[in-house]
Amino acid sequence: MHALRQAEAGKKVGDICRELGVSPQAFYSWKRRFAGLGLTELRELRQLRDENRKLKTLVADLTLDKHILQEVLSKKA
Repeated sequence: MHALRQAEAGKKVGDICRELGVSPQAFYSWKRRFAGLGLTELRELRQLRDENRKLKTLVADLTLDKHILQEVLSKKA
């Protein structure tokens, strides 16, 4: 977001990319993805991504537990 604001203020994209150590393609990808978003939307997006990551981990753990229990039950039978 900071990089996009610098570009809007008139700073050259090449200079911004050099400072951040990213390619111009990465900058334009950010611009395409985040140009219309405000700070609150970015925070919400970050929170949703964190929550999604936690839920995916939880599902993976529960799936593994289920498979282990099914394997144990099949060996007893």
